[in-house]
Amino acid sequence: MRSGKWVVAAGFGALVTSGATAQTLRPDQAAFRELYVELVNTNTAYSNGSCTIAANQLAKRMHDAGFTKDEARVIVVPGYEREGNLVAELKGSSKKLKPMLLLAHIDVVEANREDWTRDPFTLVEENGFFYARGVADDKVQAAIWVDSLIRFKKAGFRPKRTIKVAATCGEESSSKALNGAEWLARNLPETLSAEFALNEGGGGRLDKNGKPQFLAIQVGEKANRIFDLEATNPGGHSSVPRPDNAIYDLAEAIVAVKRLGFPVQLNDTTRAFLTQMAPTAPAAGQKAISDLLADESNAQAATILSADPVMNSTLRTTCVATMLDAGHAPNALPQRAKGVVNCRIVPTMSTEATQMAIEAAIANPRVKVTLRKPHRPMAVPPPLDKRILDPAIKLAGEVFPGVPLVPTMSTGATDATMTALIGIPTYGIPGIFYEADGGGIHGLNERIRVQSVYDGRDYMHRLIKLYAER
Repeated sequence: MRSGKWVVAAGFGALVTSGATAQTLRPDQAAFRELYVELVNTNTAYSNGSCTIAANQLAKRMHDAGFTKDEARVIVVPGYEREGNLVAELKGSSKKLKPMLLLAHIDVVEANREDWTRDPFTLVEENGFFYARGVADDKVQAAIWVDSLIRFKKAGFRPKRTIKVAATCGEESSSKALNGAEWLARNLPETLSAEFALNEGGGGRLDKNGKPQFLAIQVGEKANRIFDLEATNPGGHSSVPRPDNAIYDLAEAIVAVKRLGFPVQLNDTTRAFLTQMAPTAPAAGQKAISDLLADESNAQAATILSADPVMNSTLRTTCVATMLDAGHAPNALPQRAKGVVNCRIVPTMSTEATQMAIEAAIANPRVKVTLRKPHRPMAVPPPLDKRILDPAIKLAGEVFPGVPLVPTMSTGATDATMTALIGIPTYGIPGIFYEADGGGIHGLNERIRVQSVYDGRDYMHRLIKLYAER
């Protein structure tokens, strides 16, 4: 799951190519393309798809490349037969170096054919873009991880550090689904255990003309928490209105949430992001960044930067109303009115403090605020570790000269919250550039540039090898 324009979303099935002719591919790129197409064309949405089929397809490719059934296997939890997960590893030669983990999710957000211009589960290449559900989020990364291990195996490369892959299900799904990364962390931690992990959430941003603006490595993310707001009332006949009305109470509470402004709360990652992005901002933005870094309470600087919605969310905790339900009859005073508020909480703030702020803003005892059972643990930001950042920055300078690489905090959520359960610092890897408008991730006609996929694959493969040898 990606978010934010400051980030910086025989048996293979059909591949449709229209518009510009597909570029001539190297043999290794052609092999990757087959794997990528098969994975994208396999429906892995929760309602009617199967991660188990996709995981078995990936495992077969690894077995055909020489991995044993123990080195690449599919784990299916009883009762969740369609939610299988691939775990694999390439053994390292060093007994001292701890493994590294390559994490990606293979499930996707739901997609209705009638809403899409093209079949969402048939990869289409058109005018320099790949289109289909999951081409960006997150099957491109899962395909690159598996492809890299297959390439290493075929080349006879034995890394110093063991390289693990986990292609899991349930990251995008509802609370009814099984989150594979969480289940593995809690029940089979040895399949994931590593010194560090590389995950989604990084990448890069292109401007509207396709020019790279910057690369991003995700170092931390906000926590997703949902609060239910409920106002109750005895009700009565609508012909005799009363001032104490459940809908009015809820409406006033929703407006209070709208007006609730959380203070700026920077952390190591967002400070480093602002510092490195400042030279690219206009003069007013540069001054605002400088002022805010000097004093987080500088209201004028915060106002200037917060004009961009994603920057606003990067600087602070945010809460927003997302659902409403009220009343039981058109001719009756409402007995109940409900609302849902979704908060994205910065690592330096607690869930309890967020709920207290909501309740204080509403200031109405007739409106009850209740925290839903969290779908994810609180995010644990990894350190700005030079052993992780320096190789990524150095290689980016070679592959993408002139494009800055900056640390970012995701305003969305990823399975890094699950690897944190067993103490694995998890980073969103750079390398693949995404559209400034999000490229339809989680929405209609999801797309990613063909060149971004192949360039990102080359970069990420080389970076994996660097980490595995250090």
